[in-house]
Amino acid sequence: MALSRFWGLFLIHIALLLGLCFAEDPFVFYDFEVSYITASPLGVPQQVIAINNKFPGPTINATTNYNVVVDVRNKLDESLLIHWSGIQQRRSSWQDGLPGTNCPIPPKWNWTYQFQVKDQIGSFFYFPSLHFQRAAGGFGGFIINNRAIIPIPFDTPDGDITILIGDWYTRNHTALRKTLDAGKDLGMPDGVLINGKGPYRYNDTLVPDGIEYETINVHPGKTYRLRVHNVGVSTSLNFRIQSHNLLLAETEGSYTVQQNYTSLDIHVGQSYSFLLTTDQNASTDYYIVASARFVNESQWKRVTGVAVLRYSNSKGKAAGPLPDSPQDEFDKTFSMNQARSIRWNVSASGARPNPQGSFRYGSINVTEVFVLKNKPSVTIDGKRRSTLSGLSFVNPATPIRLADQYKIKGVYKLDFPNRPLTGAPKLETSIINGTYRGFMEVILQNNDTKVYPGAWTAILISLDNVGVWNIRTENLDSWYLGQETYVRVVNPEATNKTELPMPDNALYCGALSKLQKPEDISLATSITCSGPKLFITVLMIASALSLLSY
Repeated sequence: MALSRFWGLFLIHIALLLGLCFAEDPFVFYDFEVSYITASPLGVPQQVIAINNKFPGPTINATTNYNVVVDVRNKLDESLLIHWSGIQQRRSSWQDGLPGTNCPIPPKWNWTYQFQVKDQIGSFFYFPSLHFQRAAGGFGGFIINNRAIIPIPFDTPDGDITILIGDWYTRNHTALRKTLDAGKDLGMPDGVLINGKGPYRYNDTLVPDGIEYETINVHPGKTYRLRVHNVGVSTSLNFRIQSHNLLLAETEGSYTVQQNYTSLDIHVGQSYSFLLTTDQNASTDYYIVASARFVNESQWKRVTGVAVLRYSNSKGKAAGPLPDSPQDEFDKTFSMNQARSIRWNVSASGARPNPQGSFRYGSINVTEVFVLKNKPSVTIDGKRRSTLSGLSFVNPATPIRLADQYKIKGVYKLDFPNRPLTGAPKLETSIINGTYRGFMEVILQNNDTKVYPGAWTAILISLDNVGVWNIRTENLDSWYLGQETYVRVVNPEATNKTELPMPDNALYCGALSKLQKPEDISLATSITCSGPKLFITVLMIASALSLLSY
């Protein structure tokens, strides 16, 4: 009896400590077991990367300012990092899941990510960032909801649906990697997946029998929020739903001026939220289509993803031709104008209520200007590489942020050029030295041949987040071949107010690999609370309680 009282008091004390932790900002917890499974999304058995035996992985659902804890168990046969695309990682570049900031998680190890989705809302996704693994899966949605006190600029939808679209190869990612390493193009994809599934058999010639397709079930007279992400390798996709308008409402954390589209081009890495009103007569199911853009459509017909929108009162299966794609196969004007039509809704509250402040552009102190120019792949030292401003990035064995922490010299160079190189392209670990609290103007010049060739745009980046931050192409093949760099932002005054300390579970590699201890698999999990540094160890004592009660 005394033992029972002791354990009861012990558990109460744990609960009280957790209450202190959770009273500030809530936590959400996820366990990710990353492994290979066999799937046949295009009718051909192949190795894909699953999370908790699911392909695609689960959707992370959080709210502004929540703390997200993801325990990742790597059951692959190669190292792994998970990147949270679009998550700002305020004060915590240690959690960004890229080789510039983190040592990889070795096979059979686990590592726990912990970060706060500070002052963010919107639709994002995560994916594995090493070894071309995204081409095999391992991706999923990431939702950040508004806090209850912050209104959204539309009526609360009747449902929230994540849709992951992307081009797909039946070769596994290691074979694709070898193709690129051999200096060859990947060639035309074998298809387009929608939520990890192949096309509905809308055409008996183009689509073989027996392929599992995605069905999205809805009720008539409702409004649904669709969060659509292009998680593919390199193909821009046109997204459309037969006989329905798509009311654009948000893109990657910014509410937009609401306007209807019959279809929208979604490039690799982009995320959009649409409001879909189910206002049709449901005489049949309706096609959901994601088809390749800027290609010879007669040759790429099979590279089309088709799912089904099914009303609860549907009277039959979808049939007939697909809804038309934009009729501008070799003219990118329509797509360019469509992109220009998207406008930020500056009157809507975001993660914080309006007014959120403003800048007078003429008075912004621009501290550095960089012209970033991309080109088709080139040959450097006998190997095929992609470049940014004439440099092809080589990831160092020791992550940049870790090298800074331990003052390791020679890992990288702070000499990324302000203007594209005029000489021969080079292999370098060259990064940008950003000015803390400055503004960096970036002029992007596109000299590639895939999307908007010859186009350019200029953006201002507020360098208010201390850390090491990746700038890259989202096309996976070009990124793998070196089209990236990093921006290093350092506060001259070291303080936890602008960057959180290096996490206790940080991994070591490269020049610091001798510091790495063997993995300690214990029955305890550490939770780090925001605010005052507080560590709580929650022991798995259920079995002990049952034993001691006898």
